[in-house]
Amino acid sequence: MKRLFDIFGSGIGLILLSPVFLLLYFKIKSDMGAPVFFRQTRPGRDGKPFEMIKFRSMKDANAPDGTPLPDADRITPLGAKLRSSSLDELPELYNVLRGDMSLVGPRPLLVEYLPLYSPEQARRHDLRPGITGWAQINGRNALSWDEKFALDVWYVENRTLWLDIKILALTVKKVIKRDGISAAGEATMSKFTGTS
Repeated sequence: MKRLFDIFGSGIGLILLSPVFLLLYFKIKSDMGAPVFFRQTRPGRDGKPFEMIKFRSMKDANAPDGTPLPDADRITPLGAKLRSSSLDELPELYNVLRGDMSLVGPRPLLVEYLPLYSPEQARRHDLRPGITGWAQINGRNALSWDEKFALDVWYVENRTLWLDIKILALTVKKVIKRDGISAAGEATMSKFTGTS
């Protein structure tokens, strides 16, 4: 049922939101140039890597040593608006349709985090990652990593179709309020360095 729900929901979403996709595509291209989409390998179900697609929200800018500047120095005004409205996440509907992701599940994080999880935290990869999830409606990036992972594992253990519907409805409310977009003192969220 969850997969059928994902296929139906992402398909309808892609059709209904196609005018928004086109508008954002040309706005991002005009503001930041190509590429319009940000593609990055993320761990999916069982840690299997897939290419996640989002609308680009940051410019390419590196320090003199070649390392990327911090997020706060690279995010553009348009990118900040995309992030605060969660519109940068819309292309992930394609990932859902393909089966890489689910509408609801633990958010896909960075591949480099995989060896840092405790066995309990790693259970977040027992399911497909989601566009939104239990942690997103309970604090999002304002949560600590431990709090976020505990909520992810709770969802893995308690998921139901009705819970997914509730999470999707509450996500819309959170997006409208623009609640929990970033952690204190960060443009988005600080890096996970493992549990002490």
